Amino acid sequence: MPDLAAIFKAYDVRGIVPDQLDEEVARRVGAAFVEVSGARAEGAVVVGHDMRPSSPGLAAAFAEGVAGRGVDVVEIGLASTDELYFASGSLHLAGAMFTASHNPARYNGIKMCRAGAVPIGAETGLVEIRDRAAAGLPTASGERGTRRHRDVLGDYAAYLRGLVDLGAIRPLRVVVDAGNGMAGHTVPTVLEGLPLTVVAMYFELDGTFPNHEANPLDPKNLVDVQDRVRATGADIGLAFDGDADRCFVVDERGDPVSPSAVTALVAVRQLAAAPGSTVIHNVISSRAVPEIVLEHGGTPVRTRVGHSYIKQEMARTDAVFGGEHSAHYYFRDFWRADTGMLAALHVLAALGTQDEPLSTLAAAYERYVGSGEINSTVPDPRGSVQTIKAAYAARDGLELDELDGLTVSGDGWWFNVRASNTEPLLRLNVEAADRTTMARVRDEVLALIGA
Repeated sequence: MPDLAAIFKAYDVRGIVPDQLDEEVARRVGAAFVEVSGARAEGAVVVGHDMRPSSPGLAAAFAEGVAGRGVDVVEIGLASTDELYFASGSLHLAGAMFTASHNPARYNGIKMCRAGAVPIGAETGLVEIRDRAAAGLPTASGERGTRRHRDVLGDYAAYLRGLVDLGAIRPLRVVVDAGNGMAGHTVPTVLEGLPLTVVAMYFELDGTFPNHEANPLDPKNLVDVQDRVRATGADIGLAFDGDADRCFVVDERGDPVSPSAVTALVAVRQLAAAPGSTVIHNVISSRAVPEIVLEHGGTPVRTRVGHSYIKQEMARTDAVFGGEHSAHYYFRDFWRADTGMLAALHVLAALGTQDEPLSTLAAAYERYVGSGEINSTVPDPRGSVQTIKAAYAARDGLELDELDGLTVSGDGWWFNVRASNTEPLLRLNVEAADRTTMARVRDEVLALIGA
């Protein structure tokens, strides 16, 4: 039995197949999930999976674990993660999605939620699932649960389209890079019938990722969509990660639009529909986000990085919307779950109902210069954070907080360093009022990380 502590992370399960995660582990986790998630009360669990070669077998084993405990399974088959959340929300069932998101092909994982797409993280049941799975659960006495297939793609697309008015947009040329991930499955149905000329890239479902990693947060994985936007004279480019719950945006010049700018843009639209509402942003979002939220009559709330933390804070504050630097976007109207597809529809609606190019539209939401996320492999990430804290704590005029990792704020700049929840990395983000200051702070912190 593999060491489950190595693959149960802060808010999901992630490991190498089959060394760390195999079908026996998935079966045990499915059985444990029934006992922790509340699925027995609803009588069924919904299960989906991405296009990785190992995903169908792992999902089937999980379903067997659930059925063995006397609970029915609704299998939606190939799905994006937000499609699974839609199924969990609309059917009011606990759910499990088999995906490793943007990780390389040798990985797989499980994202789990309670009915209504309520997240399960380390502090809300994931540790208990781990411990029960490690101990093993006997097959339930009495009848086994049934397994049945249900296609929810059409309902998912119709629901998203019902949340954004796209009826009056002008014709747009849109490059979409699916990265051989699940956007190749969902985008054609969601965008069907709109006045869009879609230039499709890598829509073939292939969990070996033959063209590039399905991680648009890494700039090298945006190069193809940027080049195609420029070559085709497109109005916008969209790039999705492997499980299509994140969407990155490129303007008509091929330049990335920061996820913070997208957060601010969508927040303004959501506040127009729900004046005075709360908007969530994580510690790494641009300072422009809370400024713009306040300017439009909303209440910004800052929180930790990670979908389970964002969703908990949204529930506590009844926030209308939330955004992260990693291009996760959360909507109250979507069970507080993250959906890159819905964010993309909002950007298309904002672009298509006015005549300016996307670069001009986005400029209103880009106020500062950011470094982007810089990852460093270090022997002791948390020890490195303490070294950096000691270096800045003695300086006058700085503000330090440890809501998530370490954030240090100075005059016209700030940075955050935090250990990854899913990989052995230290993540650095820097923002400043100008590029010279940003580069100075960035290089200073990187020197400390490398010390």
